[in-house]
Amino acid sequence: MSFPLASIAVYSSVVFGVFSNTQRLLSQLRHGDPSHAPALADVALASMVAGFISVGIGTPVDLVKIRLQMQTQPHIKANTKLKPTVPGFPAYQGPIHCFRTVLQKEGIAGIYRGMGAMLLRDVPGYCLYFIPYTFFCGWSTPDGCISPNPSSIWLAGGVAGAISWAIATPMDVVKSRLQADGVYLNKYKGTLDCILQSYQNEGLKVFFRGITINTVRGFPVSSATFLGYELSLKAMKRDQTETNP
Repeated sequence: MSFPLASIAVYSSVVFGVFSNTQRLLSQLRHGDPSHAPALADVALASMVAGFISVGIGTPVDLVKIRLQMQTQPHIKANTKLKPTVPGFPAYQGPIHCFRTVLQKEGIAGIYRGMGAMLLRDVPGYCLYFIPYTFFCGWSTPDGCISPNPSSIWLAGGVAGAISWAIATPMDVVKSRLQADGVYLNKYKGTLDCILQSYQNEGLKVFFRGITINTVRGFPVSSATFLGYELSLKAMKRDQTETNP
């Protein structure tokens, strides 16, 4: 439980940090003022950059989480002979052991298995995460207000999370299958092969498996994430103003 919680905290910090700083850089380049309200194109570009960066960090983390959840091979200690597979017996001692084992057996390519599917999930997924959030925040904020109120942030964040996960679910299914593949044997040759095999064996509906859970879960998680992010920014800006009047 500690590994998923810690990884989500680091992952979200990096994504929001990259998105915010990219927005400020684009506003500086276009308008000469990093605090200038970004255009829709700037929000989209910052979202894409955040999506690309997130894949570099998120792919190994997701692979370890999925392998730990799916492991069924026996754990083999050093200097012991190979034993027959015992269903339910863990193959990994923990996240560090899992990462080291995959790296030793499959190399860097194994650690980044599913990266293509994750790119196809996260780049459009984050565009449909930050753009709806920006739109709904602007729409729900009364004229004359400099920043949205907490209820507007909560609602906009929840709607954005639900939309993003609904769109991202098909490629999330493919990514998860690719990363779980290899516990017994390598069934898929790559992203396209996984898509084709999944469609041929289970039909189109397989790509929407879990979409309801993802969408419902995405609302409260994203609401809390955006609310925490915006309130933290306000607190830091207030402290900075008080320190440098």
